[in-house]
Amino acid sequence: MARTWAELGAASLARQLPDRPVPASGAEVAAAVHAIGDMQTQTARSAFIGLGARFPGTTHAAITEAYDTGAIVRGSTIRGTVHTASPAAYTVLAEATRVGQHRRWARMLGVTDDQLAALWLSIEDFAREWRTPDELRDHLVDWLGRHAPHAQEATETVPGRYLSFAHGGLVRRPASGDRWEGQGGPVYRTFDRTGPATTTDVVRLHLAAHGPSSRQDLAWWSGMSLGAVEEGLAGLGGTDVVEDEGPNGRGYLDLADAPPPRDLPGVRLLPEFDALLCGYDSKARDRFVSPKHNRRLWNDSNGMLLPPLLVDGRITGFWRAGGSSRRRPLEVTWFARTRKPTRTELEEPVAALEAALGIEVTDVSLTREAV
Repeated sequence: MARTWAELGAASLARQLPDRPVPASGAEVAAAVHAIGDMQTQTARSAFIGLGARFPGTTHAAITEAYDTGAIVRGSTIRGTVHTASPAAYTVLAEATRVGQHRRWARMLGVTDDQLAALWLSIEDFAREWRTPDELRDHLVDWLGRHAPHAQEATETVPGRYLSFAHGGLVRRPASGDRWEGQGGPVYRTFDRTGPATTTDVVRLHLAAHGPSSRQDLAWWSGMSLGAVEEGLAGLGGTDVVEDEGPNGRGYLDLADAPPPRDLPGVRLLPEFDALLCGYDSKARDRFVSPKHNRRLWNDSNGMLLPPLLVDGRITGFWRAGGSSRRRPLEVTWFARTRKPTRTELEEPVAALEAALGIEVTDVSLTREAV
């Protein structure tokens, strides 16, 4: 019998919102981040909000300590997006990025595979100390001028401006002592991998953190081709993975020792680009959100995503706490024909948001939106 979306969602919730103690130190925050695999954080505050939503009571100070000590790291990896992960998981993300982005960059620049590999090594050698984006770009342009002058023009494009730091080999931190949840200018340094990684490690990381998953989910999340995904799956032992038919006719893979499904009653305030959406093929996210609600949350014109409202394990709205001041109002919007969250239910997620971001919510408003 095919698995339902609800069954797939419950299985994924056991990975993404595990029942763990609240992390009270940087080391414990790092263990919690490692347990959920990775967090998409091109919006810097997303790591703070996501940890607060998953482990209510996690403090801003503990998350900052994890970043400051390098127990968790942040940089541009899979799909050219920014992710936060433990160093061990970031090593795997870097491999996914190398495999998934190599052909794209080589084609865009018009260089050979060997030239691109040499360029990436050159950038990493240059970034053994913290570098600004301008310094990295100057190095990129200089290297291409000496080795592939025809490719310099590509660095003037929007994708080209990201080439010097988006290949998975660097990590970033705020410049000038800015707070980690801010969107201030970054500096970059070479990431010291914890060891070798393979496409099999990429597949295993995804299934452990997000499974059950289709091959299309694995490819979308990792940025790798379906061929690379199959290569990674082939490296797993035959008894390590199980496969069931899903509600859309695709095969859904999972680790044989996956945890049991989890029900998640109540309300959570998730961050932009949360893994409950971004861990899966954009055309098959029904386990957590209906297609029409997904279209409302995701702005195709600029690629931005509204912070989701999770009610009883389903995404049924969004929220905003605008501004940058320490004291701010919170606006919660739920979609028509879904369950309205109560003010009592919002007390704990609001407190979790306050602790994780180090803010005070001055007022909570509730709005219904027809979709």
